[in-house]
Amino acid sequence: MKKNIKVFGTGCPKCKTTYNNVLEALKLSGMEADVIKIEDIEEMMNYNILSTPVLMIDEVAKIKGRAPSVNEIRELLLES
Repeated sequence: MKKNIKVFGTGCPKCKTTYNNVLEALKLSGMEADVIKIEDIEEMMNYNILSTPVLMIDEVAKIKGRAPSVNEIRELLLES
């Protein structure tokens, strides 16, 4: 089943790193996913996000407030 991944962030370095690490983790794991980067503050408020970056996989927030490594994201993708 194809994953739905959202990366919430305002464009700070940690947010950009999280987004790029998600793409790299997907490439290394051979998985397919719809990846959406959300930078709109109002959209983030709809999800009650107070600190960024946030990595959401299939509508579940997995990481908040820090940039996860590629390996950590791979592990989250495999267990989800």
